[in-house]
Amino acid sequence: MSLHKPTVFTGAATALITPFKDGEIDYGAVENLIEMQISGGISAILVAGTTGEGSTLTAEEYYALVKFAKERIRGRVPLLAGCGANSTARAIALTEAVCTGGADALLAVTPYYNKTNDKGILLHYRAIADAATRPLMLYNVPSRTGFSMTMHHYRELASHPNVVAVKEASGDLGLLEALVTECGDRLDVYTGNDNQTVAAYKLGAKGVISVYSNLYPRAMADICRYAARGEWKQAEGRLRSALSCMQALFREVNPIPVKFVAAGRGLCQPEYRLPLCPPTPETARHLQTVFGQS
Repeated sequence: MSLHKPTVFTGAATALITPFKDGEIDYGAVENLIEMQISGGISAILVAGTTGEGSTLTAEEYYALVKFAKERIRGRVPLLAGCGANSTARAIALTEAVCTGGADALLAVTPYYNKTNDKGILLHYRAIADAATRPLMLYNVPSRTGFSMTMHHYRELASHPNVVAVKEASGDLGLLEALVTECGDRLDVYTGNDNQTVAAYKLGAKGVISVYSNLYPRAMADICRYAARGEWKQAEGRLRSALSCMQALFREVNPIPVKFVAAGRGLCQPEYRLPLCPPTPETARHLQTVFGQS
């Protein structure tokens, strides 16, 4: 008997940037970005994730951002919210804040810096899942955290009723395939790598949580739509045409490039929270060339 839990979304979700102005969240820009994403056909919106500089937000900002986004989205697409931290106690506090704020689902990255061992990662995620009143998605991105989930972790955590999905951003398609094969009846799988979207679909993923879609929501939604239908030639062609932009967005650590391009288009201010800062002049010139900005 299948133990599959409810699916949060299928297709392309945008890991939304967090616009700042004079050190504070720029809610006018947030609203405009939300409308751009929804009108572009995006299936879900994630706030306060990696791309949203979530690790620099206070618990109060988490709550306020989620509440604002929930009110502006008005149920048109699911709202996901980051709640991960390297301290389990902080992750639980953020979980409670974003659940109260109205998130439809949560995304929790593996603990970074202090990391953990096999037992610790299971205890960490079970504690978050127990505290959550919304479905929880696991998030594996070892290039940023220094820790990688394994099939042992996924098998164990798939049994928790509140753990419903995984954002697999390790880049290891073998791990993603094993995850779909062994746990796909209990966990939905999404890729966190824009350039692997079509490959992930071929292996059974339900979609992507995207950086690229901040700038091109319709293009990313179309790639997912074709892939979901098995129209691989169209999906791969659309992805190929986007690859130079996708690659440029990771020339420096995300979200430095995507925010720089967004600012050049008037979507936000070119403002970051330290330790993030504007790109080098060389990267800025490269981005302007790739994205056709002056």
